[in-house]
Amino acid sequence: MTPKIPTIRVTREQMRQRVALFSEIKGHDGGLPDSRYPSAQRKLYNIIGFQPPARADGTVVVSPVGDDAAKNAHIKISEGFNLGFCETSPGKGPMMHNHDTNETFMPMTGKWRCSWEVDGQVESFDLGPFDVISFPAGVQRRFENITFDEPEKTHWLMFVIGGDVPEAEFSPESQATLIAEGYLSQDGKF
Repeated sequence: MTPKIPTIRVTREQMRQRVALFSEIKGHDGGLPDSRYPSAQRKLYNIIGFQPPARADGTVVVSPVGDDAAKNAHIKISEGFNLGFCETSPGKGPMMHNHDTNETFMPMTGKWRCSWEVDGQVESFDLGPFDVISFPAGVQRRFENITFDEPEKTHWLMFVIGGDVPEAEFSPESQATLIAEGYLSQDGKF
Protein backbone atom coordinates (compact mmCIF):
# COMPACT_ATOMS: atom_id res chain seq x y z
CA MET A 1 0.00 0.00 0.00
CA THR A 2 1.40 3.40 -0.99
CA PRO A 3 1.22 6.03 1.78
CA LYS A 4 -1.04 9.01 1.04
CA ILE A 5 0.63 11.28 3.56
CA PRO A 6 4.16 12.26 2.56
CA THR A 7 6.85 11.32 5.07
CA ILE A 8 9.48 13.94 5.85
CA ARG A 9 12.83 13.62 7.58
CA VAL A 10 13.46 15.86 10.58
CA THR A 11 16.82 16.00 12.30
CA ARG A 12 17.14 16.18 16.08
CA GLU A 13 18.33 19.79 15.73
CA GLN A 14 15.29 20.68 13.60
CA MET A 15 12.97 18.92 16.04
CA ARG A 16 14.52 20.81 18.98
CA GLN A 17 13.08 24.00 17.45
CA ARG A 18 9.66 22.44 18.10
CA VAL A 19 10.28 21.56 21.75
CA ALA A 20 9.16 23.85 24.58
CA LEU A 21 10.72 22.79 27.84
CA PHE A 22 8.74 24.16 30.77
CA SER A 23 11.99 25.43 32.32
CA GLU A 24 12.57 27.61 29.25
CA ILE A 25 9.16 29.20 28.72
CA LYS A 26 8.62 32.87 29.54
CA GLY A 27 5.36 34.53 30.50
CA HIS A 28 4.26 38.01 29.50
CA ASP A 29 1.91 40.25 31.44
CA GLY A 30 1.23 43.00 28.90
CA GLY A 31 0.09 43.70 25.39
CA LEU A 32 -3.70 43.54 25.83
CA PRO A 33 -6.13 46.39 26.57
CA ASP A 34 -6.97 44.90 30.00
CA SER A 35 -3.39 43.87 30.95
CA ARG A 36 -3.05 46.58 33.62
CA TYR A 37 -6.64 46.30 34.91
CA PRO A 38 -6.38 44.98 38.51
CA SER A 39 -8.76 42.01 38.19
CA ALA A 40 -7.34 41.04 34.78
CA GLN A 41 -3.63 40.87 35.61
CA ARG A 42 -2.14 37.60 34.44
CA LYS A 43 0.83 36.06 32.65
CA LEU A 44 0.33 34.55 29.22
CA TYR A 45 2.75 31.96 27.85
CA ASN A 46 2.64 31.63 24.05
CA ILE A 47 4.00 28.13 23.58
CA ILE A 48 3.01 27.18 20.02
CA GLY A 49 1.91 29.54 17.38
CA PHE A 50 1.03 32.81 16.00
CA GLN A 51 2.71 36.15 16.05
CA PRO A 52 0.81 39.48 16.11
CA PRO A 53 -1.90 39.61 13.42
CA ALA A 54 -2.04 42.48 10.91
CA ARG A 55 -4.86 43.71 8.73
CA ALA A 56 -4.51 43.93 4.96
CA ASP A 57 -3.78 47.66 5.31
CA GLY A 58 -0.81 46.81 7.56
CA THR A 59 -2.32 47.97 10.85
CA VAL A 60 -1.81 45.62 13.76
CA VAL A 61 -4.88 44.26 15.53
CA VAL A 62 -5.10 42.75 19.02
CA SER A 63 -3.77 39.22 19.26
CA PRO A 64 -5.62 36.83 21.60
CA VAL A 65 -2.39 36.39 23.59
CA GLY A 66 -1.47 40.08 23.52
CA ASP A 67 1.31 41.78 21.65
CA ASP A 68 4.10 40.85 24.08
CA ALA A 69 3.39 37.11 24.11
CA ALA A 70 2.55 37.04 20.39
CA LYS A 71 6.00 38.39 19.51
CA ASN A 72 7.59 35.70 21.65
CA ALA A 73 6.02 32.38 20.67
CA HIS A 74 8.31 29.66 21.99
CA ILE A 75 7.62 27.40 18.99
CA LYS A 76 7.16 29.75 16.04
CA ILE A 77 4.94 27.84 13.64
CA SER A 78 1.76 28.69 11.77
CA GLU A 79 -0.12 25.44 11.47
CA GLY A 80 -3.67 26.50 12.23
CA PHE A 81 -3.68 26.83 16.02
CA ASN A 82 -2.01 28.33 19.07
CA LEU A 83 -1.36 26.62 22.39
CA GLY A 84 -0.47 28.52 25.53
CA PHE A 85 -0.95 28.90 29.24
CA CYS A 86 -2.38 31.52 31.55
CA GLU A 87 -1.03 31.82 35.08
CA THR A 88 -2.83 34.01 37.59
CA SER A 89 -4.01 34.45 41.17
CA PRO A 90 -7.53 33.76 42.47
CA GLY A 91 -10.08 36.36 41.42
CA LYS A 92 -8.19 37.25 38.25
CA GLY A 93 -8.70 36.57 34.56
CA PRO A 94 -9.32 38.53 31.35
CA MET A 95 -12.30 40.77 30.89
CA MET A 96 -15.14 39.60 28.65
CA HIS A 97 -13.81 39.31 25.09
CA ASN A 98 -14.38 37.64 21.74
CA HIS A 99 -12.31 35.94 19.04
CA ASP A 100 -12.95 35.33 15.37
CA THR A 101 -11.90 31.70 15.93
CA ASN A 102 -12.53 28.86 18.38
CA GLU A 103 -10.94 29.05 21.84
CA THR A 104 -10.69 26.01 24.11
CA PHE A 105 -9.73 26.08 27.81
CA MET A 106 -8.41 23.30 30.04
CA PRO A 107 -7.45 24.04 33.66
CA MET A 108 -4.16 22.40 34.60
CA THR A 109 -4.30 23.34 38.30
CA GLY A 110 -6.90 24.97 40.53
CA LYS A 111 -10.53 25.76 39.81
CA TRP A 112 -11.61 28.09 37.01
CA ARG A 113 -14.91 29.72 36.04
CA CYS A 114 -15.43 29.91 32.28
CA SER A 115 -18.20 32.37 31.40
CA TRP A 116 -19.98 33.61 28.31
CA GLU A 117 -22.72 36.08 27.44
CA VAL A 118 -26.03 35.07 25.90
CA ASP A 119 -29.05 37.35 25.52
CA GLY A 120 -27.63 39.89 28.00
CA GLN A 121 -27.01 37.25 30.68
CA VAL A 122 -23.75 35.66 31.85
CA GLU A 123 -23.64 31.86 31.98
CA SER A 124 -20.72 29.82 33.31
CA PHE A 125 -19.25 26.44 34.12
CA ASP A 126 -16.77 25.87 36.94
CA LEU A 127 -13.98 23.56 35.79
CA GLY A 128 -11.20 21.69 37.56
CA PRO A 129 -7.97 20.15 36.32
CA PHE A 130 -8.27 18.48 32.92
CA ASP A 131 -11.91 19.52 32.36
CA VAL A 132 -12.40 21.18 28.96
CA ILE A 133 -14.68 23.86 27.51
CA SER A 134 -14.59 24.96 23.86
CA PHE A 135 -16.05 28.32 22.79
CA PRO A 136 -17.03 28.81 19.14
CA ALA A 137 -16.00 31.94 17.24
CA GLY A 138 -18.19 34.94 17.98
CA VAL A 139 -19.07 34.11 21.61
CA GLN A 140 -18.14 36.73 24.24
CA ARG A 141 -16.15 34.76 26.82
CA ARG A 142 -13.79 34.99 29.76
CA PHE A 143 -12.16 32.82 32.40
CA GLU A 144 -11.29 33.47 36.04
CA ASN A 145 -9.21 31.63 38.60
CA ILE A 146 -11.68 30.86 41.43
CA THR A 147 -9.33 28.85 43.67
CA PHE A 148 -10.13 31.14 46.62
CA ASP A 149 -9.08 28.57 49.22
CA GLU A 150 -5.46 29.10 48.08
CA PRO A 151 -5.24 32.92 48.00
CA GLU A 152 -1.43 33.09 47.79
CA LYS A 153 -1.04 30.53 45.01
CA THR A 154 -1.23 31.08 41.25
CA HIS A 155 -2.85 28.46 39.05
CA TRP A 156 -2.51 27.42 35.42
CA LEU A 157 -5.01 27.16 32.58
CA MET A 158 -4.12 25.87 29.10
CA PHE A 159 -5.73 27.45 26.06
CA VAL A 160 -5.87 26.46 22.41
CA ILE A 161 -6.94 29.12 19.91
CA GLY A 162 -7.75 28.22 16.31
CA GLY A 163 -6.28 29.92 13.26
CA ASP A 164 -2.94 31.30 12.16
CA VAL A 165 -3.76 35.01 12.71
CA PRO A 166 -6.85 35.24 14.94
CA GLU A 167 -8.05 38.52 16.35
CA ALA A 168 -9.33 39.45 19.80
CA GLU A 169 -11.88 42.11 20.65
CA PHE A 170 -13.10 43.11 24.08
CA SER A 171 -16.84 43.36 24.69
CA PRO A 172 -18.40 46.83 24.46
CA GLU A 173 -18.92 46.76 28.26
CA SER A 174 -15.28 45.82 28.89
CA GLN A 175 -14.09 48.55 26.52
CA ALA A 176 -16.35 51.12 28.23
CA THR A 177 -14.95 50.15 31.66
CA LEU A 178 -11.36 50.37 30.42
CA ILE A 179 -12.01 53.80 28.85
CA ALA A 180 -13.87 55.13 31.91
CA GLU A 181 -11.06 54.05 34.23
CA GLY A 182 -8.24 55.36 31.99
CA TYR A 183 -6.76 52.02 30.82
CA LEU A 184 -7.84 52.53 27.20
CA SER A 185 -8.22 55.70 25.12
CA GLN A 186 -11.30 56.49 23.05
CA ASP A 187 -9.34 55.58 19.91
CA GLY A 188 -8.46 52.13 21.31
CA LYS A 189 -4.86 52.81 22.36
CA PHE A 190 -3.62 51.32 25.63
